[in-house]
Amino acid sequence: MEFIEASEAAAKIEDGSAIALTGFGGMGQCDAVLKSIRDLYLRTGHPQNLSVFHAAGQSDGTNGLEYIAVEGLISKVVGGHWGLLPRMQQLIEQNRVEAYCLPQGQLTHLFRTMANGLPGHFSMIGLGTFVDPNVEGGKFNDKAKASSDNRVEVVHILGSDYLFYKSVPIDYVLIRGTAIDEAGNVSVKEEPLKLEILAAAQAAKAQGGKVIVQVKYVVKHGTIHPKDVAIPGYLVDYAVVAKNPAQDHRQVPSAVYDPRYSGDLVVPDKALPTLPFSVRKLIGRRAVKELTPGAVVNLGIGIPGDVIGPVSAEKGLLEQMVLTIESGVVGGVPAGKNQFGITVNAEAILDHASQFDYYHGCGIDLTFMGAAQIDQYGNVNVSQFGGRKIGCGGFIDVTQPAKKVVFCTTFTNGGLEVAVQDGKLEIVREGRHSKFVCGVEQITFSGKYAAVHGKEVVYVTERAVFVLSEEGLVLTEIAPGVDLQRNILDVMDFAPIVSPDLKVMDEDIFHDVIRSAPMEVT
Repeated sequence: MEFIEASEAAAKIEDGSAIALTGFGGMGQCDAVLKSIRDLYLRTGHPQNLSVFHAAGQSDGTNGLEYIAVEGLISKVVGGHWGLLPRMQQLIEQNRVEAYCLPQGQLTHLFRTMANGLPGHFSMIGLGTFVDPNVEGGKFNDKAKASSDNRVEVVHILGSDYLFYKSVPIDYVLIRGTAIDEAGNVSVKEEPLKLEILAAAQAAKAQGGKVIVQVKYVVKHGTIHPKDVAIPGYLVDYAVVAKNPAQDHRQVPSAVYDPRYSGDLVVPDKALPTLPFSVRKLIGRRAVKELTPGAVVNLGIGIPGDVIGPVSAEKGLLEQMVLTIESGVVGGVPAGKNQFGITVNAEAILDHASQFDYYHGCGIDLTFMGAAQIDQYGNVNVSQFGGRKIGCGGFIDVTQPAKKVVFCTTFTNGGLEVAVQDGKLEIVREGRHSKFVCGVEQITFSGKYAAVHGKEVVYVTERAVFVLSEEGLVLTEIAPGVDLQRNILDVMDFAPIVSPDLKVMDEDIFHDVIRSAPMEVT
């Protein structure tokens, strides 16, 4: 193991190399090394034509993978999510890179598959979605669709169809820790997540690749407790000590280090802020009524991650469920927004891939997820819409095996403005775009697959609730104060099945609110 500068690490990466990155949102990226790679390319034109492999999204909007999202520097990307990577999105949308989008959980497991020296990973996750080769094969732009590189194949094993996710090459992997000792042993004590760093390091070694670790501290050999060693020294080739942690090694986007997010400090529940009332909180208040005591629950990004946890905490429901996030966190109150993936007062922080083991194998009792488009068949799109290439993240891994799925979304977007008065909902200004469309732009959740497998699926909005049936979407509830025809049916691009037992949503959702002024959703 050799200590080197970030600039020296960048210089070791040859043209055409395949590099793997670990991280989650704005956390866990090797920003000092990534910036050095970008700077070297801009100065010399090298390294160029890199292939990049990553599981979760790798930025909070400014850092991580965004640093190397430069045309010519990257030629191919295989990943799960680019919702907070505007420059990377632009490269994908303009076909300046070859892009493949695969489920995040499958990609975390692919690291372990490669660590075992295997050619790929089998799973039913992704069948019927855009990842399925019978649909799009995960090819996320025209440049990928024109390529002969097929990242996923359908195979038939013991009477069932599976997807075969192919291993990818790794010449270098960039992983992050908190401290490294003189022998190369790495701890992650101050990191908010464990992620897939061990499997990623082992995968690189299995392919003859090199492991580059970025850390904050160097400590004496033998001073890291054996159980706290996340990566043993024999896996590490190069170590880079971040010279400016406040910029290049932040624990979370909001702080260089906050002990609440690494489990080193537990705060009283009353110290947690209460969410102000909004249309998103309104949706959350209806959605939590789907909870059952003792349920193992997953929260997705967006309204679920921002709202469900705080609403449940306010209502004293957190103790009645086991809350999990795909990043590996169990328990606590989610931070949400650009810090999705971490919680305050977590009970456990597992490695990334192990969390998905449970999701895939057992199927959580209930997941709350967002939705950008919903169609007459119950299909949901969150990955590509309006020309934007977002990606699926862990959405497919969670929703497909879950026993129950609750989608949380506003009915329309683009200027929607609502108000609550005397326990009734008023649509002050309708959004420009309906989320209920005839045929989603991309299938991220297959209504047909869910219906065939008897999944319980609920779609919650601020004004209406739908459930999935074998015949399609069924309207079961409407908010007090809204007009069925004007505010619901006329705003949809298709006619849903209206339940003969159509009910009014529980009025307590619309009472006891903090404010009744109009609330806008852009």
